[in-house]
Parts: sequence; structure tokens; C-alpha cells
Amino acid sequence: MSRLAQTHGLTDVQREILSTVRDFVDKEILPVATELEHRDEYPQAIVDGLTELGLFGLMIPEEYGGLGESLLTYALCVEEIARGWMSVSGIINTHFIVAYMLKQHGTPEQKDHFLPRMAAGEIRGAFSMSEPALGSDVSAISSKAVRDGDEYVLTGQKMWLTNGGTSSLVAVLVRSDEGHPEGTAPHKSMTTFLVEKEPGFGEVRPGLTIPGKIEKMGYKGVDTTELIMDGVRIPADRVLGGTTGRGFYQMMDGVEVGRVNVAARGCGVARRAFELGVRYAQQRHAFGRQIAHHQAIQFKLAEMATKVEAAHAMMVNAARKKDSGERNDLEAGMAKYLASEYCKEVVEDAFRIHGGYGFSKEYEIERLYREAPMLLIGEGTAEIQKMIIGRRLLEEYRFQG
Repeated sequence: MSRLAQTHGLTDVQREILSTVRDFVDKEILPVATELEHRDEYPQAIVDGLTELGLFGLMIPEEYGGLGESLLTYALCVEEIARGWMSVSGIINTHFIVAYMLKQHGTPEQKDHFLPRMAAGEIRGAFSMSEPALGSDVSAISSKAVRDGDEYVLTGQKMWLTNGGTSSLVAVLVRSDEGHPEGTAPHKSMTTFLVEKEPGFGEVRPGLTIPGKIEKMGYKGVDTTELIMDGVRIPADRVLGGTTGRGFYQMMDGVEVGRVNVAARGCGVARRAFELGVRYAQQRHAFGRQIAHHQAIQFKLAEMATKVEAAHAMMVNAARKKDSGERNDLEAGMAKYLASEYCKEVVEDAFRIHGGYGFSKEYEIERLYREAPMLLIGEGTAEIQKMIIGRRLLEEYRFQG
């Protein structure tokens, strides 16, 4: 058990869950992660193991077959899994956001239909906001849904779907002008559709195509894809919540908890980078002694450990605030921003401690060095987080002059 990144005040159940996940990471993920990552191979055996542990239903209420755990428990599990291999935490997180959106915003029929099978891992979730031309500008979405009797017809192209190929349910955000007069604010004319499909690539249901995996610098193993809709017909009862025009708010609620997740991933990757750096520093000798005894290396280790500890504390605070029922967009934005930036810095310092060997694919730090940058852009770039943080601070500290 590491001295760093401890979480006080956990229940016996939470500690037992975390211990189980940590053991699974040490025995089933860390020994194979780098090899699978270099082959860009989907970690099916790992995913099967996590399904058996109930991780896909961790936050789904017990009445639907889940474990009914808190966001904090989930985030701490994600931290442990990302310590083993960040791609695996991505597979779980995308599923989790869809389950969370269903739990918070779905109709009773939608919850009864999807949540038990999502808890069992039979249905895997993905969600889709981004498009090729818009990046972080969600209000510029151009994909459309047009009402046709008891169905909607969806058309458009989406981008950056994690789990795009392996998922069987995609929450898709599109523009739906039904009942919204011209001049309506863009975010008020968006709707989330629950789109069921076959896992795989190519045409996975009539009018819906997943072209293939996008080749990436890191974050391998997990499939990241486009999604092309050309007249996909979706029943009206698959509008999330049953009412059009609520999609933007539903997605932002999902992304808010997703930001806590990305912060947790940053904490996990940073902790692993610190472990690798402090271990290598005690194995490598230079100028007649362990490099750990050189002050320059000790300074690096001190900075790395402090960043690991600070990021973890902010992530835990953001999760606990959401669990208490309070608005946490400020805390989640701060945690995501700090944890992703610190993760990048801790990984780079571990890379520097490894010297030339850090550049070799034989050493795990090479994988972490390619994985960390994804956290700088996932669930909103650092610049987007700073915009959110700045606006919320001005609300909280409004000058009364």
C-alpha cells in the first residue's frame, strides 16, 4: 500500500472494493498492459475480469442489479485501474457516463430496459458529442434529427467515440429543431438519442456506420472511432428522458462526472509514473552511487510526490461534493485541470529520471509518456476548464459596487 494518495474516511465496503481492484490491477493488468498496448489490442480478458467484479455496474443502483456505490468509490477505482493501464479506465468511463445519464435523466422504461443489462456488462455504452469541425464548441453541432411520425431520422457525422466499435448503446447528441422556433439558443435545441447498434465496424445498423479505429499516438487498446449517420431511424421513445431539447444539459451533467473521472485517471497515471521513477532511481548507479542519492533526483522525487498528493486531494474533494448533492462544476474543472497538468509533469520527470532508457519501448514509462497527453484534451481541454473555472469564480465572487 502506497503512502501517497490515501483517502481518509472510507467505509469498510469501500476499502474492500478498492483492495479487490488494486489486487486485480497488480495481477491481471500491469503484467500485460505494455505488451497489449504496443499491439494496440483490445484487452478482452481484462474487461471480462472487471465485468465479473461488477465494475460496469459500480454506480448503477442496486434495484437495477448494480452495486449502488458513490462517485467517490468509482473515482478511486478508476484511479487504481489507470495506474495499471489508462485505456482500461477509458473503456469503463464511457460506459459509466451513459449509465449515469440514464440513471439521472432516463424515463422509467428506459432505466428498466437498459440499466440491468448495463450493470451486468451485457450492454456496453458510448457517448457522442464531438464532430469533425467543432472540437470543444458543442453549440456548433450540425448533426440533425427530423421527426417522421413515431420515429426520428438522424443524419450527420460524429467524431472521437471511445468504445465506438465495442459498444452496443451510444448516447448521441444532435440538433432537433422540433418545437423550438428560429432564434432559439443553440443549446436549447439539442436532444440526446439512445442509439442501439451491433458491436463491430462497418454498417452496424441500417444507416449507421462505424468506419474503423482511429490510429492514435497513445490511449491504445481502446477503440476510438467516427460515427456516420445517414438516415438512421430511431423510435421516439429512445429520446433520453422522453423530451427533446434537453440534450445539452444531460450531456453536461454526464461530462461533469466524467471530469472527475479524468482527474482520477490523471492521479492513477501520475502515481504509477512516480512508482517507476522512485524505483529506477534506487536501481540505477551513476558517479559511484545510486542516482536516488543525488540531490537533483531527490528534488524531482519531492516535486513528483507533492503533485501526486495534491491532485488526489482535489479529485477526492470534487467527487465528495457531487456525492453530497451539491453543484461541483468548479471543483470538477479544477481537479481535471490540475490532475491532467500534474500528470504530464510527473510522467515527464519520471521519464527524465530513466534517462536514455525512458526512450526504450522495453520500459513502461515510454507507454505512460504517450498516454498522459490524452488527459490534457479529454472531457474538455485545459483552456476550456480554465474558462469554466473563471466564470464560476466570477459568479461566486461577484463585486457589489
